[in-house]
Amino acid sequence: MHNPALRACGIDAQYIRVQVPVGRVGEAFQQFVKCGFLGVNITIPHKFEALAVVDELDELAAALGAVNTLAIRDGKLHGYNSDGPGFIRSVREAFGAELQDLRVLILGAGGGAGRAVAAQSALKRCRKLILVNRSIEKAETVAGEIRAVGRCPDVSVLNWTDEDVAKAASNVDLIVNATSLGMKASDAKLLPAGVLEARHLVFDMVYRADGSTPLLADAKLAGAKTVDGLTLLLHQGAISFEHWFDQPAPLDVMRAGLQNAVMV
Repeated sequence: MHNPALRACGIDAQYIRVQVPVGRVGEAFQQFVKCGFLGVNITIPHKFEALAVVDELDELAAALGAVNTLAIRDGKLHGYNSDGPGFIRSVREAFGAELQDLRVLILGAGGGAGRAVAAQSALKRCRKLILVNRSIEKAETVAGEIRAVGRCPDVSVLNWTDEDVAKAASNVDLIVNATSLGMKASDAKLLPAGVLEARHLVFDMVYRADGSTPLLADAKLAGAKTVDGLTLLLHQGAISFEHWFDQPAPLDVMRAGLQNAVMV
């Protein structure tokens, strides 16, 4: 999506992929500075390592505890996180809703993506936040961090059982899958049958070329509104573009480029 955006904006640059070994992120960043890079997107497993080696850390990236976007200005490394803001924009685009008006249930709240979504929901003062994770200790850690910030008044953690998840779903508006389950049709079901209702908003951070996942298929059968992770990826990319070039991203061009790449 970035190369079509660069061409559309007349920017003489190219987006490329670089493999960096674990433990050498700082060294790689210095090489990027020497080579004249303008910015970098950082993927797993490097987001936490990047946090420690930037020169200037954005307040939101510090709160989310990870850096996935680097802007290089005058030889200085500026670290940002587009996960949370991308999530906000995706919810707004897909559902016409704002996080502060919603009660949110996050499945897989102990990992990187789930942690970022949980923290962003709390920072936006969502009405209720329920964290579910296979390892309840990890979810408790995230909940503790959120409570320490004191922005979200209603945060709870649940064991991942059908009974507990079904009960929680009956009292929320937005259900988020932050796990990798759903990438394959054979993956285990995330929710027990009959839990989803037409009033639910269902955000699956997983995306597939056919535009559907088992969770989204179930949600559509229930009449619920849905969105997949491709929309999140688009908005994350747009936010990175804005950090790098200090101008609005050509969202329609990026959307078309992303869809073409996924279909290949």
